[in-house]
Amino acid sequence: MKPDKILSLLGIAAKAGSVASGEFQTEKAVKEGKAYLVIAAGDASANTKKKFEDMCAYYKVPYHVYADRDRLGHCIGKEFRASVAVTNEGLAKSLIKYMEAITTESWR
Repeated sequence: MKPDKILSLLGIAAKAGSVASGEFQTEKAVKEGKAYLVIAAGDASANTKKKFEDMCAYYKVPYHVYADRDRLGHCIGKEFRASVAVTNEGLAKSLIKYMEAITTESWR
């Protein structure tokens, strides 16, 4: 499975208006119960990743680390982004399915 499928799906979610990006917007979406998935960039600071990991655990929102800030931002038509929240449940479920497939593939 190609990892860029995830970035393509994120781009579709962004066009549909189903993405909150940047730390402030991502945090707001999680706390308001609008986020169905949070993705942090692999090259985001350890502090940022820990913050979202803890927040997502508390609010029971799926959390993944994927790609880097440039690719994460580029796929949603923005400058680099350290975090994005997907606010569409269907798209979030699809993204989670692809991410879990990639994670299991990397263990083989």
